[in-house]
Amino acid sequence: MRLRVEFTTEPFDLDEAPAHALVAREVIQAADLDAVDVGPFGNTAEGAADAVLTAVDSLLRQTLGAGATRVSLQVSVIPGASGAPGEGGGR
Repeated sequence: MRLRVEFTTEPFDLDEAPAHALVAREVIQAADLDAVDVGPFGNTAEGAADAVLTAVDSLLRQTLGAGATRVSLQVSVIPGASGAPGEGGGR
């Protein structure tokens, strides 16, 4: 199964990236994920379920530890991806 994670960390700072945002970027870019898109108001990444879930765990722990007061995230199954529920097959 493949998953997509979309997330933001708060509080926002429009003048410079806060420490928790920099940590989030490092965590996501270091994870074994595909299609990573890091932006000022939202971030997305895709990958195998285990890799995404491991990255989300690390993301939450490290960004909260770096001063985030809120982490909003959404995890979605990528429709039609090999091994997705209802698609047959899978690992």
